[in-house]
Parts: sequence; C-alpha cells; structure tokens
Amino acid sequence: MKKISVIGMPMDLGQLRRGVDMGPSAMRYAGMIEKLKKLKYQIDDLGDIPIGRPEVVICKDTNLRNLELVAEKSELLAEKVNEVVSLGAFPLILGGDHSIAIGTLAGVAKHYQNLGVIWYDAHGDLNTAETSPSGNIHGMPLAISLGIGHPMLTGLSGYSPKIKPENVVIIGARALDDGEKELIRQKGIKVYTMHEIDRLGMTKVMEETIEYLKAKTDGVHLSLDLDGLDPNDAPGVGTPVIGGISYRESNLAMEMLAEADIITSAEFVEVNPILDERNKTATVAVALMGSLFGEKLL
Repeated sequence: MKKISVIGMPMDLGQLRRGVDMGPSAMRYAGMIEKLKKLKYQIDDLGDIPIGRPEVVICKDTNLRNLELVAEKSELLAEKVNEVVSLGAFPLILGGDHSIAIGTLAGVAKHYQNLGVIWYDAHGDLNTAETSPSGNIHGMPLAISLGIGHPMLTGLSGYSPKIKPENVVIIGARALDDGEKELIRQKGIKVYTMHEIDRLGMTKVMEETIEYLKAKTDGVHLSLDLDGLDPNDAPGVGTPVIGGISYRESNLAMEMLAEADIITSAEFVEVNPILDERNKTATVAVALMGSLFGEKLL
C-alpha cells in the first residue's frame, strides 16, 4: 500500500493578504484525508509546521517582505519533507502561499539527480528582489529554486540550485512580469500559457509535458497554485487572474498525470478560505488531488 504523508504549511508570510494560512485546514475540512483513504492509500497526516503569528517585516536592504522568517520556516518544511522522502512516502504539502515551494523543493530535490517540476500557475513566480513590483516572496519561489535570488533563500538546506531550468514546465501562465519573461527566454524554460492551452487543448499540453519530463527526469514535483484555475472555479485565492484553466481541464490534467505515474511529490497552495465561497476552492483542490491519486469516474 502506497503511503502519503500530509504536511500542512500554514504560512502567509510571502504576501500581504491574510487568510491563506487557513488553507491546510480548509482542504482537510473539505474531506481530503477521507478521499485519499478511499483510494486505498495509507495516510499519515503529520499536522502543520508551526508558523505562529509573526509580525510583517520588510528587509530595508533588499525590499523583501519577511525574508528571515520565510527562510527560517522554509527550512523547517525542508527538513520535514526530506524526512518523509527518506522514509519512502509520498510528500503531499498543503499551503499556505506559494513561497512554501522554496522549502518543499529544498527537501525533495536532494533525493533526485534531475527533479522535474510542473508549475501549474497563472504566474511564473520567477521574480527577484530587483524585478518584483511588490517584494512579495510568493512571486519568487521558482526563481529561488533555480538558484536565482537572495542567498538566504537560494542556499536553503545547504545546496543550490535545487532544480534545472530545462526540467521545468509552467502550465497556465497568463500574468508574467517583464523580468520573468526575460528570465524565461534567457533560461529556455518551457511554458504553456493560456494561449497554448486554448490553441492545443489540455490533452496535447499534458501529453507534451509528460513526454518532455519523462525523457530527462528521475522524479517530478507538482506545484499546483489554485490561481492557475479560472476564478469562476477557484475564487478563494489571493491573486486571481481571469481567463484561467477550467476545473474540467484541470481534472483531465491530473487524470493524465495519474495514468503516466510520474509525480513523486506534490503541493497545493494559495487556498484562501476568507476570499472563498463556501469552501469551493478547497473542495476543488481536494477533487484534483483525488484525480491525481487515481480516482476515476468509472
């Protein structure tokens, strides 16, 4: 029986809007544990990484919000994720804002020579202190994991970079800053914007993504930001962008990943129940987890 270890990371330090720290609770409340147990997995819910209620601090030298706190809490997550992978379980991390991926990838990537990453998101999260319009670290985790950014974050767990640009696929992008576009071109990162999803269809996008990553990676991490979906389907997110991926397309994407059997770790982030409608976004997140872990209609 396959074992899934669930880790809650109720961190909202990577951005300004409060409430995303309740994301892990919202997903558990939406029946996540029960759903995964029904799919015949052994579930070990390890609870939440302790975050507390720290004060927001803007680092004067770097313009980064909560730099030291994010680094400290990310290290705690990295250690826990590392432990889970070492024990042979599948780490499933519940966010929190997307800055939690810094810790997740620091914990996961040391176990792989060539970790692939599917970044399912409206945003590229490829900003740096220099290119970020806001100084919010939740817009930077992919850049940081590629070794680009503040050394306190890129050097997490004692090694950098965590991943290689050629092993990353971004799916669902529709809000990219100029600095991010430049980095994508410079590093040759594979991106399927909403234009490609509309033009090719989700089936083709996922077939190409799976083929691309299967050929060159020894494990694949799924980092799914609920704002990758259209706000009509997932309203409870901090940075909604209209014109996103539909619930049906997302469900298909998860089903195809389940069939391909390439995902070795996953995180679901940016569920903010305060901005939500009757826990709709957490319920969508749990449905997508079901599909990712093999739930079928028939």
